[in-house]
Amino acid sequence: MKIFFSSQCLKYSSPGHPESPARVNSTHRFLAEKGYSFTEPSPCSDDDILAAHSRALLERVRSGDFFDLDTPSLPNIFEIAKLSVGGAIEAATHCLEGEKAFSLMRPPGHHATRENLGGFCYFNNIAIAAIKSKKKAGKIAVIDFDCHHGNGTEDILLGREGFLYLSLHQSPLYPGTGLRSRDNCINYPVPSETSPEEFLYIFEKGLDDVRRFAPDMIAVSAGFDSYRLDPITSLSLEKETYGTIGSMIAGLNKPAFSVLEGGYSKDLAECVYQYLKGLEE
Repeated sequence: MKIFFSSQCLKYSSPGHPESPARVNSTHRFLAEKGYSFTEPSPCSDDDILAAHSRALLERVRSGDFFDLDTPSLPNIFEIAKLSVGGAIEAATHCLEGEKAFSLMRPPGHHATRENLGGFCYFNNIAIAAIKSKKKAGKIAVIDFDCHHGNGTEDILLGREGFLYLSLHQSPLYPGTGLRSRDNCINYPVPSETSPEEFLYIFEKGLDDVRRFAPDMIAVSAGFDSYRLDPITSLSLEKETYGTIGSMIAGLNKPAFSVLEGGYSKDLAECVYQYLKGLEE
């Protein structure tokens, strides 16, 4: 398993914000103790970003000329966001070379739409990496098991030939989208307090949709805020549930890479570890 990480992604924060450096820093330390090694990613190019986003959004993030309480304008955030996109792209590249890969970077990305940032996300890491991989990969399925709907990924991939987007998410919950399936975007909203057993049953239904699509490559928005102790959501998955999710994705028998999205509990590191172990089975 190739894991992409840079300490540069720890160098921004906002007081009291749940998407903090500590969540990724603790995960990095825990995985290192478990024997994982890490590769430093390179920043993406402007052209990479423009494959999924408007130039207007690119320039707003570059200049810092925007206001969003959840997604604040902070020093060097443009450079760090480009590095996070770069981690996703390099994970996809290694996936195409036959190696499983995970990008342990922040900021996350699946709420960033073509035109707008939001929900802690500046650029859409998974969508950019998937689009850049398209020529070599063929058909790509994006699987999103973050507790929040990836409205940005759906906005970017909706109707785009050769892509399938699958999201399993709590509803009602921010951002309030993903209530129904549209075209190549398949949504499974689930109520709060959904049990691990119920979640996995529905997830298997979603994977059946992926099998029918018959992708050549799997891109995963790996969010761990569906964990039962997450402070900002109310699903009830256990740490071990993520190992099962990883095993189910591995069972698709397709090249797969994963990108960190949400997950704000003190147990994030163990949830990620269980997921990676499942992928490696």
